Amino acid sequence: MTDDADAVDPRTGRIGDRDFAARYRASDDPYDLEHRWYERRKRALTVACLGRERYERAFEPGCAIGLLTAALAPRCTQLLAVDVAPGALDGARTRLGDQPHVTITRMAVPDEWPEGSFDLIVLSEIGYYLEPTTLVRLRDRTVGALVDGGELLAVHWRGWSPDHVLHGDEVHEVLGGDATLRRMVRHVEDRVVIETFSRA
Repeated sequence: MTDDADAVDPRTGRIGDRDFAARYRASDDPYDLEHRWYERRKRALTVACLGRERYERAFEPGCAIGLLTAALAPRCTQLLAVDVAPGALDGARTRLGDQPHVTITRMAVPDEWPEGSFDLIVLSEIGYYLEPTTLVRLRDRTVGALVDGGELLAVHWRGWSPDHVLHGDEVHEVLGGDATLRRMVRHVEDRVVIETFSRA
């Protein structure tokens, strides 16, 4: 796929790749994910909220340049990480190219979705780019792809940005609205909410 041939604005209901692709063409790390203390601390908190030591097959949509992916990789036998921005994927591949159990590819969820089931799916900082009905579809596809006892790990900033459709708290309210999910961990700070759910 090309950068912009099938690009969609995030407000239409998909995680759009035109804007993100442009940002990653302008900078290798447009969100300063690697160096900001908030981002580094958030990654440590996110991994600490995992319920298990090991996962057989994990899925991380919206992997960006692969920093959280790198933190998840030692805990996973297989890890699939995807993003819509080619520049972000280039960074992730550079960071994780020496780890054959990690697969990095382009995919726009929830319209596109991998085959098979997972015992861990991580939704980090992507839910608020989606319209509510599309976020519900993302949640439903996530729940449908989890094995019994599989975990959904969700993390979102609690601030506001002009390109966000929803607030982080609203995202987590939708994600927690599935009756088959049992909340295992809820960590809330002024700036971030992190939750782990288990599929009953």
